[in-house]
Amino acid sequence: MAEAVLIDLFGLKLNAQKNYHQALLKTLTAIRCHHAAKAKFLCIMGCSNISCPKDGDHDNYELETSSGLSTLLREFETVSNPSMAASLYTIKQKIDEKNLSSIKVIVPTHRKTLMKAFIDELFTDVYNFEFEDLQLTLKGGLLKQSTEINIITAQELEAIQNEIETYLRSLPALNGELTIITSPLIPDIFIHGFTTRTGGISYIPTLSSFNLFSSSKRRDPKIVVQENLRRLGSAAGFNTKKFYRIKTDHANDVWVMGRKEPESYDGITTNQRGVTVAALGADCIPIVFADPVKKACGVAHAGWRGTLLGVAMATVNAMRAEYACRLEDIIVVLGPSVGPCCFTLPRESAKAFHNLDPECVRLFDSPNPYVDIRKATRILLERGGILPQNIEDQKQDLNLCTSCHPDKFFSHVRDGLNFGTQIGFISIRE
Repeated sequence: MAEAVLIDLFGLKLNAQKNYHQALLKTLTAIRCHHAAKAKFLCIMGCSNISCPKDGDHDNYELETSSGLSTLLREFETVSNPSMAASLYTIKQKIDEKNLSSIKVIVPTHRKTLMKAFIDELFTDVYNFEFEDLQLTLKGGLLKQSTEINIITAQELEAIQNEIETYLRSLPALNGELTIITSPLIPDIFIHGFTTRTGGISYIPTLSSFNLFSSSKRRDPKIVVQENLRRLGSAAGFNTKKFYRIKTDHANDVWVMGRKEPESYDGITTNQRGVTVAALGADCIPIVFADPVKKACGVAHAGWRGTLLGVAMATVNAMRAEYACRLEDIIVVLGPSVGPCCFTLPRESAKAFHNLDPECVRLFDSPNPYVDIRKATRILLERGGILPQNIEDQKQDLNLCTSCHPDKFFSHVRDGLNFGTQIGFISIRE
């Protein structure tokens, strides 16, 4: 049984003059009786748009003129907005507030394909949808419906996406202003920075508000993440159409742009102007690399596994091999990550960090020692030949523990599986 029931009456018009209230009353009563015991959310979309044109004119009969129907409607939540995008997004917020996932959509046959197209854009695989045809029987005949549309054309899909994007652009930023942390070590020939969690439109608490990653396991759809990214590109000054994220595998593979793209990689390097590369982080370290001499740059994602596998130096070595970068010219900036105050590993896993340097581990004799992946990364970079003064990991907010600062950063350690994601990014100015 569905946890939420959505009845689509968006733009509904009937082919009778007086008996449509009775038909709606009968239909909605049946829906309520069938679902009220189990469903935690009953919602009608677009009810204020229901009208009944008279022969020869377009006078409207509002739902509220029927006392029986008006009484029944109080048992449903009603959402009425001028656009499908606004209506469905509002309903999604209500569903997410209640943490519901199983949704039945009762929709006129001719609108089913359109509804599915909007849902595909606004919802992820976290949600399970079931569709049922809405049929209203009037004394004068069935509800007048258009022919069912089975296929959405590319042009129609683009129009749907544009409608959603336009609506999302209109939404105010949540939880403060968009903030970008930068490093004075990296010169102005590069655009770079590290994001925080403020200034976006993601409203789900653990993803709020500037989440920059969508997956099938999270409630933030790609189109919302893309709006957050658009706002970042506008603020930082890079082209979001030339934006590339790592494909995390918690390993040490590096994609050198211009070569064949691997299936997964935790580092990217490029010397192409105007191309922005980004590393994800939510406790793991987003690392940015820049060589102002050879005008090349890169990013890496370093969790504890990637740190031990040497992903940071693998990215450095890719820059050396591909662009002839010199170790003494490469600047490395470590973005915010979980600190040794909050990050523990089983003792067997922590041994490798202890072997690297005992200062990387606290309470080593305990079952779950505290591990400092930032210190380990710096040690490996210095041992690899990066100059100590060319590594920045302490200034401004870069050294703040992501788990300890819920107002500033997302954290997997703190928030669990449904965590948001910040990024480190860099590009060479065009």
